[in-house]
Amino acid sequence: MKDIVAPEVLAKFPDYVRGVVIARGVDNSGENQRLIELLRKVVQEATQDESLQDIKNHPRIAPWRQAYSDFGTNPNKFYCSIESLGRRARRGDQLPYIDTLVALFNYFSLKHIVPSGGDDLASAEGDLRLTLAKGDEPFTPLGSEAIEYPPPGEVIYVDNSKVMCRRWNWRQGDQTKLSPATRNVAINVDCLPPVSKDEAKALTGELAELVREFCGGEVKYFLLDTVQNEVEI
Repeated sequence: MKDIVAPEVLAKFPDYVRGVVIARGVDNSGENQRLIELLRKVVQEATQDESLQDIKNHPRIAPWRQAYSDFGTNPNKFYCSIESLGRRARRGDQLPYIDTLVALFNYFSLKHIVPSGGDDLASAEGDLRLTLAKGDEPFTPLGSEAIEYPPPGEVIYVDNSKVMCRRWNWRQGDQTKLSPATRNVAINVDCLPPVSKDEAKALTGELAELVREFCGGEVKYFLLDTVQNEVEI
């Protein structure tokens, strides 16, 4: 199984770097009180963060709004995952503890204002690929049984049979959602400038350590970009 950022995505967004954390044999059951407290703390900090008040122009969110526009999505209608998270947190809305891995990357995303999301590898088929939609790839939204098809040119994350995430990092598919029973996971960290490759590496390493600390297992991490756009996982 490979994790791949397709050349056509990198041609359109040459400064994009994707951090990938692969963890196998994790324990995702139960709740961790320390992580609950970390989530509360980062939400409280968000309510005091003046840069999140003008969220459309936040230096780490504005580039995603531009990227969405560039592949044909209205960023005023469809928020990237970190803009959605930031909008909730600045209101003081507590983030639900769905499971430990989800709580981890929500905490991490909000702490650093970068999009991050994960998929259960047991439910994925073949290679994982960030690519541009052809228009015939099926997507079942999280918590739904409906099937929809992203329009051609949309940035999507797919395996051999289905879309795992639409609009780059907007909404996850239902089939590869994480659960307390998840044992093997791929977590992505999406980085556009002003996040540099060096910072992307540091951030991905930090997330890998968090997964190791809170969930155990065998944890590795990689970077994908124009230099190396695929890795065997």
